[in-house]
Amino acid sequence: QVQLVESGGRLVQAGDSLRLSCAASGRTFSGYAMAWFRQAPGKEREFVASIGWGGATNYADSVKGRFTTSRENANTVYLQINSLRPEDTAVYLCAAGRTFLRTSTNDYDYWSQGTQVTVSS
Repeated sequence: QVQLVESGGRLVQAGDSLRLSCAASGRTFSGYAMAWFRQAPGKEREFVASIGWGGATNYADSVKGRFTTSRENANTVYLQINSLRPEDTAVYLCAAGRTFLRTSTNDYDYWSQGTQVTVSS
């Protein structure tokens, strides 16, 4: 069974930093791109960041300069979030897909259940 499991979502204050982790199991994700999405209540799922197997990264304009994604190995990725804002409040999900630099949910094959990040003002 393929699973992507996230950890690190918490209730934090504006201005705080947070690191989310995504750990995949059930297969080796060598060659896959890993991406981060988020979804706030009443809104569509939004692309946040992605990292390719070669280490190249891609970020949504809204998070550039504050969010950094990194990859420890084929199955483990991180999202470092600095200077958190209330508008960052959302369920954050990680995903794996075979194509890098894609920002649509349809481009990813495996998904985590998500982790809640709540930023108080």
